[in-house]
Amino acid sequence: MVHKKLRVAVIYGGRSGEHEISLQSAASVIRNLDRNRFDVVPISIDKKGRWHLNDVSLITDTKALPVFENTPQFVLPAYPAIQGNEAPIDVVFPVMHGPLCEDGSIQGLFELASLAYVGAGVLGSAVGMDKDVAKRLARDAGIPIVPYLAPKKEVWTRNPEAIAKQVEKELGYPCFVKPANLGSSVGVHKVKKAADLQAALKDSFQYDTKVLIEKAINAREIEVAILENPDPGLPPLASTAGEITPTHEFYSYESKYLDENGAHLKIPAGLTPEQMKTVQTLAQRTFVTLEGEGLARVDFFLDKDTGDFYLNEVNTMPGFTSISMYPKMWEASGISYSQLLSKLIDLAVARHQRKSALVREFHGS
Repeated sequence: MVHKKLRVAVIYGGRSGEHEISLQSAASVIRNLDRNRFDVVPISIDKKGRWHLNDVSLITDTKALPVFENTPQFVLPAYPAIQGNEAPIDVVFPVMHGPLCEDGSIQGLFELASLAYVGAGVLGSAVGMDKDVAKRLARDAGIPIVPYLAPKKEVWTRNPEAIAKQVEKELGYPCFVKPANLGSSVGVHKVKKAADLQAALKDSFQYDTKVLIEKAINAREIEVAILENPDPGLPPLASTAGEITPTHEFYSYESKYLDENGAHLKIPAGLTPEQMKTVQTLAQRTFVTLEGEGLARVDFFLDKDTGDFYLNEVNTMPGFTSISMYPKMWEASGISYSQLLSKLIDLAVARHQRKSALVREFHGS
């Protein structure tokens, strides 16, 4: 019996500050999808928000995918089953990062279009993107976090001195300032003294209406890749942990993407067996607490002075370049890049089937 290939729409680009990272991630995904199982439908979203249908044969051998603005514009199919028409795609792989891409916005669009899609749903995506809300939920679940403040732009604009006094009193220096809803270390600053706080806040508020100010600790950066269990009744799977040692002062945008020697990646991380088990368990708990689905990379601080782990953040659609930590950690755990992509698509289809079986109308008894 010949099985029909699944048509996988790889959507990339988007209107967030992480647009360029998405182009690199999507190039790797398209190159590594199993062509015996999947037909690839590349769809780019330009910085103006327009969707373009692209020819896969033109983009498979590039490091970063182009966004062709003269290609046909793409319209997402709405309720194909209800219309009685066959959809041009079976499952969506949204290889995008940041606001409007990873925060539940586009996931809601897929839900409305009744499409299977890779990764967390609307709630899990939104929670994972908002570092403040994620930390609140983690704290309530007993997952350790570092002390932080989360002022909104209007509050800071009205009384910046009050924010400065609160930072001095509750956090001290050094501290980190970062947008609450952005990744890839965009807009992140390490503030060493009070005189530099306002400039850092001003820059971070360019990217978001809410900013995190976190107490800086003497820490190592440990990451764990999480994969939803194919049996939805069982706990998620955790990879061996990896460690990032930046050669810059911290793991900035420059050290991640502009300086090829900006950080040393070590997999497995230099942890004791007990520490490895602890951080894997914390990552699994975090994934469940934050309503994760499909995949996530969960990042922790390991305090060099106390040996304690603290949740840093969750990435519900982590970087997917060939050298990104998420696929590398699974590779070290026995799952190849291509196998990982297939598993993620299978999880997306299975979840969509479960949700499609739900009753949408109430007919009474």
